[in-house]
Amino acid sequence: MFLTIPTLLTWTRIVAIPLIVGVFYLKMDPQARNLIATIMFVVFAATDWLDGYLARKLNQTSSFGAFLDPVADKFLVCASLLVLVHLGRADVFVALIIIGREIAISALREWMAQIGAAKSVAVHMLGKVKTAVQMTAIPFLLFDGTLFGVIDTGIWGTWLIWASAVLTVWSMVYYLQKALPEIRKRVH
Repeated sequence: MFLTIPTLLTWTRIVAIPLIVGVFYLKMDPQARNLIATIMFVVFAATDWLDGYLARKLNQTSSFGAFLDPVADKFLVCASLLVLVHLGRADVFVALIIIGREIAISALREWMAQIGAAKSVAVHMLGKVKTAVQMTAIPFLLFDGTLFGVIDTGIWGTWLIWASAVLTVWSMVYYLQKALPEIRKRVH
């Protein structure tokens, strides 16, 4: 099921990365660039929910789609974080925490799957909350302005991205604790 509608939507998140990054190289008003990048991020991030919904609704779930979906999410988040660090809107330490955790947990899940213990590191609600906070912080930081004449998205985005970093560490510790019994079995 390489070219189902849900899988094509997942691919759009990967294709979106150079488009979002490219917006910041266009010669135009900075506020317009921010708005375009924000809208693109929100639209492409929404495909994460839509592809899962359609896969279930159309009975087009596949192991390839289950593999590609989190990869696309991680690429989109990591690329956006790097843009935000480059623009001076996110701290490099936050980006390192988030990107490092994504690499570590992806490797842990791969290893746990190889040894037949994937269920012990299945997605948990804490990971979903972390993702929701990230997916809210990033567009706020991309927009970097005043929303509805009231909300300073730079300030809110900064608080949310730091909250996301805390949730990132917390969720990593949670997954490592869940995997620890299997790790101990294999190391000894």
